[in-house]
Amino acid sequence: MSSAGSSNNPTPRAMSLSAGHPTPAAAAATPSPSMAAAHVNTNDGSTNNNTNNNTQGASNPLTAQLPQFPNTASRPSVSGLPPRPVHARDPVTAPRVTKPGVQMAARIPNILPHERVFPIQIGSELFKLSGASLSSDAPSYFSQYFQCQIKTAESNGEDINTSIRTLYIDRDPSTFRDISLHLQGYHVHPRDGTHFVRLFADAQFYSLPRLISQLYEESIFMSIGHREFQIPRDLFQDPGNLPNYFSLGFAIFFSSPDDLFPGLDREGLIRPPSILPPQVPGRSADIFAELLHLLRGYPVEIRSEEHRQALLRDCRYFNFKGLEQKLIPHALAYSQARQRHEITLRIEDVLKSGISVLSEPTLSDSLAGWVNYARPYVDDKAAELVLEIGAENTKLIFFPQQPQQPQTPVPQSAATASSVASSPFSGTGSGTGNQTGIRAEFFRDTKTRVARMFEVIATKLSLPPTTQPLGLLMSKGGASSQPPTPGNTPLSDDLVRVVLEPETAITLDGEPFPLPSTTNADGSVDLSSAAAGSSSNGEPSRKRRRVDYAALESGSASWVVKTGQWRLRIQAAKNGKSGVECVLVGVKLDAISSELGRNQQRGFL
Repeated sequence: MSSAGSSNNPTPRAMSLSAGHPTPAAAAATPSPSMAAAHVNTNDGSTNNNTNNNTQGASNPLTAQLPQFPNTASRPSVSGLPPRPVHARDPVTAPRVTKPGVQMAARIPNILPHERVFPIQIGSELFKLSGASLSSDAPSYFSQYFQCQIKTAESNGEDINTSIRTLYIDRDPSTFRDISLHLQGYHVHPRDGTHFVRLFADAQFYSLPRLISQLYEESIFMSIGHREFQIPRDLFQDPGNLPNYFSLGFAIFFSSPDDLFPGLDREGLIRPPSILPPQVPGRSADIFAELLHLLRGYPVEIRSEEHRQALLRDCRYFNFKGLEQKLIPHALAYSQARQRHEITLRIEDVLKSGISVLSEPTLSDSLAGWVNYARPYVDDKAAELVLEIGAENTKLIFFPQQPQQPQTPVPQSAATASSVASSPFSGTGSGTGNQTGIRAEFFRDTKTRVARMFEVIATKLSLPPTTQPLGLLMSKGGASSQPPTPGNTPLSDDLVRVVLEPETAITLDGEPFPLPSTTNADGSVDLSSAAAGSSSNGEPSRKRRRVDYAALESGSASWVVKTGQWRLRIQAAKNGKSGVECVLVGVKLDAISSELGRNQQRGFL
């Protein structure tokens, strides 16, 4: 019953509307929104009553054309078998009568006469839509306007066929062509960002509630790096990736029906404002396409470290936290020797929300445990953490394994003393005191990161994050004003205790450095017995590198660790600030013992 056409010559009875608002003469005949709403309700009630009365009689043309099925209560008998009764839920035997005309009449409200054609001129094109099409998405500007025309004609006793005037609106006819398809029952899908914002603006302008609701559920149209992307909204439903750049930025204009254009003064507004399609010109379209590929569940090959950093940079820009945790450098493995899962991470990628402590008490140590880690939003179960620290930010200082008696210092020149103290390979460090064993000193940002990690571990162990008295902290400005150092935590001194096991893989000055197999009570290698054995063996074998354990045991050596991997062990402390301490257990180390070894590994530009 509905038809659509176009013509360049409007009818002589067309009313002129400027941007959708009637002229003063037409405004007098146009009812207010409250009157239009009341008129809509009156028509709905009267029409529904008439429809119900007509459907009860036999003269209803809809029911008269339906096929008449016999009202049989049983099937005919086959081969002498008695007839079987027909059940109401039998999908085969119970015939279902479909009444498409009645269903369509029930779906479309009777706001305007369904069989009547109403002319609407948008720009230079004339559209003719039936009352059923205009009533399918109502109340709208069209339904209220033509309701006013019909009511005025009825009150004046005029013929409705000759009193309906053409509605003229100065808008884009190509956009309204898609809106007319929507009114006629077709699904209209936005083609790109420009088409989306035009449909959205005109749907608001014409007050089409069903089209507005449909556009709210559409995909997100965004231009990234001058390339159009259509992003399904359910792609960001993962809790790790929500909220993000699109749910916070794109939703400003397209998610709140109560405030469609934030910050816009609607008083005196005769047309909707011009809306630009959302765009992010400063990001890479290729990188964003790979991020979408990852969000859909497909793998992406990391071509280089620069490629990984580009992906991570855009993940942080668009606030894809869950995807970022999947892309950070990591290694998941299962150790058959230790019978546990492991995760290797760089210290700069460790988040405090993923740190946990797994208690494993032994007969000799009831407080023993290991620090575990689970990537937020990604890992369901925590694994043992293997912490990687690089950039030559770690220095290993070898102290005597047994405390030595203080001796009278030998006088030396000021220049010699300053050179020894400033050398990174000397066996001294800041805050050494009466230290024993192997200690680690950290520099630059790594020192701060290690201190913050120890504070989190102390909190997990129900310990205070700092050991300084409250009065001293208040006099110095609080705990946040103190320098971040492991010595301010209850788990360590400024120099963190280190344990090197026989299984620790060490590369020193570019060559493998074997450790002795004899161990102490805490599992660390026994350098004293190894030093005594190496001095009594005499000439070493030609096929085996000579290892000077005596220098390490005497406390006169230190290493600069270029890159090291460590496990974090919790154990009882005998002489520490608290009853618990955190120890770094070496897994794999790449170290240099002197500036010569560092220069030998240098490369030319």
